[in-house]
Amino acid sequence: MSEPDGIAESKNYVSRLVTLAWLSLTQLVRAPSHSRRAEAGRRAARHILLLAAGIGLAVIVLMYALDAWEIAQMPARGTPALWWVRILTDFGKDEVVLGTLAALLIVIAIAAPAMRGIQRSLLLGLGTRLQFVFFAVLFSVLVGEVIKWSVGRGRPFVGGAEVNVFNFSHFAGTQAYSSFPSGHSITAAALAFAVAAVWPRARGVMIVYAVIIVATRLVLLAHHPSDVVAGALLGVISAMCVRYWFAARRLGFAILRDGTIAPLVGPSSGRLKRVARGAFAP
Repeated sequence: MSEPDGIAESKNYVSRLVTLAWLSLTQLVRAPSHSRRAEAGRRAARHILLLAAGIGLAVIVLMYALDAWEIAQMPARGTPALWWVRILTDFGKDEVVLGTLAALLIVIAIAAPAMRGIQRSLLLGLGTRLQFVFFAVLFSVLVGEVIKWSVGRGRPFVGGAEVNVFNFSHFAGTQAYSSFPSGHSITAAALAFAVAAVWPRARGVMIVYAVIIVATRLVLLAHHPSDVVAGALLGVISAMCVRYWFAARRLGFAILRDGTIAPLVGPSSGRLKRVARGAFAP
């Protein structure tokens, strides 16, 4: 949602709204233009390969060494005292996170055409960052759903009292057999990575958020430890791909000489207002 050309010239609100919405979408699919995108791509590919290898190793180790033991340590499924955990875990639902982000984007899309100058530029800058966060989570969730359907791993409670961490029904497409990877963990990790990528000072808070969501899935016996670890790493990898997509198109991110992707630091509203006042001062 960067400042598109042609909006300021139109005096009609509806015309500005349509133009803004159209140009905000088309800039996401335009050809990449950043001169350092190749360096960023190679750097991102190395990190993604390392994380993918980590997923494979972690899943194998956890399946054999921890999954069955962890199930035995958790309280029985449906324990009344866990009502507060069931409330917490809902903050990691993809529909809750994506719905909230979509609502914020809609508010910005409605408000921005009615603004002018500095205020609109600031709001559209925020919109670009929220677009990144939204698509980082959405892409992660979609990838996770495909893997869930393909793997078809049974949840910890499937099979009754008999613990079987190798209970699979590939392509089943049911909730009972959609344990791997954890969807809540994918959403929480993708959201945490995306928010921290845009606003680095929020990293600590977002890590705590992701850890809490992951822990609730284990306590509620909705997933095995290997499910949540795989989901968290998959969420990070998918969000990294979306970050590269935005950076290659100069949206919200800068690519440094060594290929590092860094968030664009925009001027504060206070600084912009001072500049604007200075421009019209006698």
